[in-house]
Amino acid sequence: MTRPLIAIPARFSATTSALRYAAEVNARALIEAVWRAGGEPASIHPADPASDDVAARLARFDGVLLPGGGDLAPHRYGAVDTHESVYDVDDLQDAFDLEVARRTLHLGLPLLAVCRGLQVVNVALGGTLEQDMGGPEREHRHVVHPVAIQRGTVLEQATGVGKTEASCYHHQRVDRPGVGLAVTARAADGTVEGLELPGVHGWFTAVQWHPEDTAHEDPAQQGLFDAFVRAARDGR
Repeated sequence: MTRPLIAIPARFSATTSALRYAAEVNARALIEAVWRAGGEPASIHPADPASDDVAARLARFDGVLLPGGGDLAPHRYGAVDTHESVYDVDDLQDAFDLEVARRTLHLGLPLLAVCRGLQVVNVALGGTLEQDMGGPEREHRHVVHPVAIQRGTVLEQATGVGKTEASCYHHQRVDRPGVGLAVTARAADGTVEGLELPGVHGWFTAVQWHPEDTAHEDPAQQGLFDAFVRAARDGR
C-alpha cells in the first residue's frame, strides 16, 4: 500500500556539522513517528508566501504536520513589546508557517500541529500568546507532566485516553484562543495543551507538547500519529 505523503515545514538551523553548512531540518523522532504510523514524511522548504503559491504546493500532499520550533514574533499577534525570553524568531519561517496553517485548514487537509505548530494555528486564527509563562513554579520546559483531555474530541479519539503524560518544552502558552478554536486539553495549572476546531472540514488537532518524544514507548502518543496518517490515507 502506498504511504500517504505528509508535508512537514522544515526548520532553519544555523549549524549542522555533518553537512558543513546551515541546514533545513526536522526532528528525527518526529519523522520516525510519522513513518511508524505508515506515512511518508517530506520536509518542505519555507518560502515567502508573497511570491510562492503555498496552496498549490500543499495540494499534492495527503496531510500536513506543523512541527515545533522557535518563537513566533510577538507582533504577529498584536503585541507591542517583546519579552527578553523570546528566541529564534525568523520572519520568513513565521510567514510561511502561518500561511501553511491557513491554507491547510481551508483545503481541509488532515492537520496535526505540535508545540509551536499549535501556537501558529492559534495566531493564524486571530488568537494571542503569553510570551513567557514565568518562573520555575510555572515551568513547562524539559518536563513530563499530566494533561487532562476532553471527552469526545479528536484528541481523545486519537490517543484513546482521558489523561496522558506529556513531554513538554515550551515557555509560552495560549492567551486568547483564535476564532472557533476549542480547548481540548489542559495541564494542572490551567495551561492550554490542546486545541481543535469543532465542525471543521477535515481531520485536525493541535497539542502544546511533543508527542514524538515518547511515541516509541507510549501507545497514546503514537496513537496521535497513527490517527493523523490514517486520516491522510482515507482522504479526510
